Amino acid sequence: MKIQIIGGSGTGKSTLAKFISEKENIKWIDTDHYLWKDDSFKENIPIEKRIELYQRDINSNSSYVASGSIFVWCTKGFSNRDLLVFLSLDEGVRMERLRNREIERNNFSQMWLDENGEYTNDFLEWCKTYLSESDKNMAGTYAEQSYQMEISKSPVLKLDSSRPVEEIYAEVLNRLSLHSK
Repeated sequence: MKIQIIGGSGTGKSTLAKFISEKENIKWIDTDHYLWKDDSFKENIPIEKRIELYQRDINSNSSYVASGSIFVWCTKGFSNRDLLVFLSLDEGVRMERLRNREIERNNFSQMWLDENGEYTNDFLEWCKTYLSESDKNMAGTYAEQSYQMEISKSPVLKLDSSRPVEEIYAEVLNRLSLHSK
């Protein structure tokens, strides 16, 4: 079982991947750990080191569930997967999730009020461009993820992540069983 889960920030990729990892007793690969040196999300890991970390994970795990994408800096990443899962979520709900997460993480430090009177920061401002950015080479955008789905050699399963994680998990398993027949 080799699954990659993509979607905008705040759609529940990590939540679903952790759930699948625990249910199936397989490795959860959180691609944020390739990108950031620590949980402050301020300093990036150099690309050469990211590729080294990725190769180690792929070579040492016969089964995995990966949350996130490495496509922009490693286009062949996770190409051995059995299924690509794309999670979507209403944009208002997604941004509210992200805003709450950022407030919890940063306790309003480095945040300001945007034009709508909502708390924001640099990360949230970037997240607002998820749907509007049209360059498929821009990491973490719908344009980039749409391109990944378009060229995927594995089946693609598109799911609304507003549903309970147990239901989404059941759909993933069902799709995997159909693919393996």
